[in-house]
Formats: sequence, C-alpha cells, structure tokens
Amino acid sequence: MARIIYTHTDEAPMLATASLLPIIEGFTAQAGIDVELRDISLAGRIIAALSDFLPAGQRQSDALAELGELAKTPEANIIKLPNISASIPQLKAAIAELQAEGYALPDYPEPPATDEEREIRARYDAVKGSAVNPVLREGNSDRRAPQAVKNFAKAHPHSMKPWSADSRTRVATMDAGDFRANEVSTVISGDGAVQIVFVGAGGERVLREVPVTDGEVFDATKMDAAALQEFLAGTVAEAKDTGVLYSLHMKATMMKVSDPIIFGHAVAAFFPQTFAAYGKALADAGLSPNDGLGSVLAGLDALKNGSEIRASFEREMAEGPGLSMVNSDRGITNLHVPSDVIVDASMPAMIRNGGKAWDKDGNTADTLAVIPDSSYAGAYEAVIEDCKANGAFDPATMGTVPNVGLMAQKAEEYGSHDKTFEIAEAGHVEVRKDGEVLLRVEVGAGDIYRSCQTKDAPIRDWVSLAVRRARLSGMPAVFWLDPERAHDRTIRAKVDAYLLEEDTTGLDIRVLSPIEATRFTLERIRKGEDTISVTGNVLRDYLTDLFPIMELGTSAKMLSVVPLMAGGGLFETGAGGSAPKHVEQLINEMHLRWDSLGEFLALAESLRQLSRFANNPRAAVLADALDRATETLLNEGRSPQYKTGTPDTRSSHAWLAIYWADELAKADDDVAATFAPFARQLAENAETIEAELLASQGQHSGIEGYYHPDKAQVEAAMRPSATLNAIIDAMRK
Repeated sequence: MARIIYTHTDEAPMLATASLLPIIEGFTAQAGIDVELRDISLAGRIIAALSDFLPAGQRQSDALAELGELAKTPEANIIKLPNISASIPQLKAAIAELQAEGYALPDYPEPPATDEEREIRARYDAVKGSAVNPVLREGNSDRRAPQAVKNFAKAHPHSMKPWSADSRTRVATMDAGDFRANEVSTVISGDGAVQIVFVGAGGERVLREVPVTDGEVFDATKMDAAALQEFLAGTVAEAKDTGVLYSLHMKATMMKVSDPIIFGHAVAAFFPQTFAAYGKALADAGLSPNDGLGSVLAGLDALKNGSEIRASFEREMAEGPGLSMVNSDRGITNLHVPSDVIVDASMPAMIRNGGKAWDKDGNTADTLAVIPDSSYAGAYEAVIEDCKANGAFDPATMGTVPNVGLMAQKAEEYGSHDKTFEIAEAGHVEVRKDGEVLLRVEVGAGDIYRSCQTKDAPIRDWVSLAVRRARLSGMPAVFWLDPERAHDRTIRAKVDAYLLEEDTTGLDIRVLSPIEATRFTLERIRKGEDTISVTGNVLRDYLTDLFPIMELGTSAKMLSVVPLMAGGGLFETGAGGSAPKHVEQLINEMHLRWDSLGEFLALAESLRQLSRFANNPRAAVLADALDRATETLLNEGRSPQYKTGTPDTRSSHAWLAIYWADELAKADDDVAATFAPFARQLAENAETIEAELLASQGQHSGIEGYYHPDKAQVEAAMRPSATLNAIIDAMRK
C-alpha cells in the first residue's frame, strides 16, 4: 500500500490533527493509501531521548531519527506540521508535565555535576531549539502562496494599520563586533574532519571535531560580548531618551545556543543596577537572565532577600524606557520569555501594525526594534524606511514573494547546532584540518563563538531549484547575498559557478545584498509585481514570515514544498507562532481557531507526489479535487472564526470533507461511484453536523495537559459530532 507519513506535533496543530486526520484517512483509504502518524512532538522527543530511564511500558521509539533516515530515500512522503522549537523554560515545563503523569524522567540538570548528569543534559539539549527541521530537511525549500490563496487575499484583504511619515520606529543593530563583522570563511578541500580548538593561556582544548566533505563551506565567527553589552546599554538609553518603546527581537528557538545568551545580556542591560547588586545571588540560585525575566521573577520567592530584589527590578522597570509587551493584560513583557518574541513573527506583526508595538497599558506606540546581530537587520530596516516613505502595503494589490531557501543537510543552522560555544577565557579559536589552521578567531571571556557548515551538494541543488522556479513562474529570481559577509562571498563564488551550468536563457536572475534585494522587491511589490527571493536558511526563515504576513495576514497559508534530494518529498504546513493562544481558548472554551489551510495545501502536493512515485492515479484525482474543495472553502467563508460560539477549526474540517466528497463525486465514473454515497450523506447531514459542532462550544474541553495531553480527552474534544464521526469512520474501514 502507498504510504504518507503525517506528523503528530504540538499545541494547536496537534489538536487540529485529532479532527482532520480521521477525515484524511477516510478519503485516502478509498485510493489504497495508508496514512501513518509519527510522534515528533516535544514530549515525544523527550521520551524517546530518555527511554532507557523509563520502564518498558513508557518507552517510545525515536520517530524523528526514523523519519530522518526515510527522508534520504526516494519513497519519502512526509507531511510535517509546526512543532515547538523549545526554549529552556518550555523544555523544563514539558519534563515536569511528563513527570507528573508518572514518567520516571530525570530532572534537567542545571548545572550538571556528574558524568551521568552531563549525559542527561546533553540528551535534553539535543531536544531543545530547532531540533526537528535540520533532521527532516534533506532538501531545499520551495515556499510560495498558491494562486487560489493569493486571489482570495486580494479579494478579501486583511487589515494593515497606516504608517506615519514621522514614525519614530526604527531598527537598532550593531555596527561592529557582531557575527557579521567578525566572520571568516573557507571552502574545505577533501573529505575528513576538522577540529575546532580553543587556545588560551593554559594550553589548548578541542571544543568539537566535525566531519566535513570536499567542497563544503565552513565558517567561523564570534559575537564580542563587550561590544554587545555596550550596544545594548546604548539602546536602552536611546529608547528612554527618545520616549519610544524598547523591543528586543531574537530567535532563541532556532538559535538555541547563541540567542538565549544574547537575550540574557539584554535582560541584564535593561536592569543594570539590579544585576550589579544581586547578579551573583541570582546565579547562585540558578536564576539566569538567559531564561528570561519571567523565570528570574518566578524564582525570587525562594530567596531570603527575594522581595528586596523584586523591588529593585520594579524600580528599574519604572525608571527605564517603556517596554514592549507580549501580553499587556497579564504583564508579560518583551523580556519575559526568550521564546515568546521570535523575530520572524514579531517584526512583521509590528510592521503590519503601522510600526507600533503594545505598551503596558494596552496602547500602541513607536518602538526601537533591537536586533543585535546586523547580518539580517538591514532588511527589516529597509521595509520600515519604505513604509515611512510610501505608507502601508495594500494586500489587495501587492505582488507576491515566493522563496527558494538553502536549508538541505543542516545548511546554515546558525546557533542551533553543536558548533556554538560561550567562551570562558581570552584566547583564540582555530579551525584545523590535518594539522593545518584553516580559520582563526580571537576571542575574549564571554564571547559567543560559532562555526557553521554548508555542504556543496545542497548549494548546487539550491541554484538549480531557483532556476527551475524562475522558469516555471516567469518571475525574476534574486539571490540575497551580502558582499560584506565572508560566508556570503564564499557562497557567491559557488552560485556564479553553478549558474553557468544551468540554462538561464531569457531569465532575470540577480545577486543583490539583503538591503538592495529588499528595496528591489518592495518596489516591485507596490507595483503588483512578483519576485522570487533566493536565500540562505536564516533569511528563508525570516522572509517566509515577513512577506506572507504582509500579503496574506499570516504565513500559515503558504505552500511549503521541500523536494528532497533523494527524490522524495517533505511537505510543510505553515507557522505555529500563535498556537499557544489557540490552545488556551480550546481548553477553556472548546473553540479552536487554528487554520488548517496549510495542511490542506500540503496534503494535495503530497498526494501528487505519491501518485507519481507509486503510480497511483486515484491519488492525483484526490489531490485535484482537494484543491478545488479548498478554493470553495475559502470562497464560501468556511475558515475558522475567532470568537467562541462561531464555526471553528472542526467546522472548517467538516466543510472541507463535504466539499471534497462533492468534487470527487463529480470525477470519472470509477471514483464518482466510490465517493457518491459519502458525498450524499455528508451533504444531507451538513446542518446537523454544524449544529453538533457548535453545541460543543462554550465549556471546558476536559483536556488535561499541554505538552502531552490524554489522547482520549483530545479525541473527545476534537470530534464532538457523532453524525460526522459515523460517516468518516465508515469511510476509514
């Protein structure tokens, strides 16, 4: 039987899966397609990583590792939903929840004191941050807004707040001492391994040994801690002096090693007197600014002088600049939790909001957007400058910006891998191969060193994919490469060489710096023209939120296809940035507003891939019918609504089933004969199904747990229509 792997992940996407997956199984069963669920949730990854600590009945296989191997094969067909890229607070919360459920997991050792604790810590650390995507992404990214979605967005444009020409909002970034300024790069000659070696007054120490392949790009750089501290102190003073809100924009999930440290520096810079007076006491109590202000404040009650320290925090908060808020009603600031403010979502949201963030009273105000590393900050500043000059973008007329992203084989996973270190003492770091020093970076105590590698085959594949997309779409394709960055200069040389191997006749293919590329793209957007952005992995992550949020109101409506280099396909389903708020509403009010449009789009592409690979013509019929059903769902206004008591995610799924079956009942005789009875039953019972789904709302869901909720409770909450269940379950048999 042909097989699709559907991933069980976290938060709202996980809840939505309990409603949607049975429907998918019902339809695909009629085409001889098996849909298998694999658990790559944060809780599932924790259990798998520590299974040898657990009794047999609690153990779980490492589904992520298994899918990573599958992704290297031609038969791979994986639908990947958004998952938690866990920060330390989230990781600890998930561990605590599992322990409360009876899982005999060890605590997260902080700090580890024994070899066993260091081993436990290493296993937990492998789970945090962007642990899933690098394993599954054995191909480069092709991410775009499907035409039906773009047409709908133009016909029903989302709201964009106006911009003022005299807006004081701007981006603050470092002009020296950061990762961009200190970067050095080389191309590896010959397969083998490199050693990353720290050399200091006491001798040398191997930080990591890394396998390398011939032709890959290998980089080294540092964030200068002293320069960072000076910069952050200056931004706090500037926000205070100019009367704007202070907002920090980081990626402490994907950049799970570097950005939490930088985040901690920002917290300390905002409260310099408190950390000068009490920093050691806080550190001795295990309260680190790297975990965010919220974690520090939560631990103060356990300290003898906790009230004194709390008063110091409150005094500096009152005396300092206004601080941007994540949740004004609950007093959650921009500095509370590292994973609460993700730059690729927070900056577009601010831009969409007229360049304003929320203050403690729930009002909006101009802000100083602090992005310490200058590598990509200029792109955001270029957007802000454009909005000040030309006003807000118009979703009804603006062009689209698909992306071709270099990410295969862990390309450019800055800060999220095992080659990033906080340096304890002054010295230098060398990258050596076969005794030869390839790269050297001077470091001081507290500096953040990182290396990254980008293999040659993914670069070649990325260039080829960009050319294919340019030819198929007729759009210009722009490689975003910074001539002032060592890494980008090295990549540029390879891009130039590999473009010569492609047929680019009649195509408009350019290489521009990120700032120039942003300006070029924005000029075209305002004229309604479309432009492909061809970027490295981090810019891919940022731009595939930035432009879709402006175009569509959300990045969850994008189609994300990863043509795997071995021939299979990975189909990603959108963003999960607002998922925690969705979960809270579902738990308390039995209303889920998660939009599964990304899942619908990904499933259609997955079915087409399966049709080609398994020679299954019915899969292609299912795919085409699903696309038509999705367009009908959009045009009929059947997407989830926000307020409790209105149609939600479950209703949207039910209507998709109704429209999908109707389309299939119009297909060729063989398929129509199969689906006509189901289409009739669904259509005849549509009002009853909708009434049953609406009647379930306005009460507590009965679901206990956040990271690892009870499966029976989730199914009961997400499948409350007995009428729909009976029809779908009959299809699944």
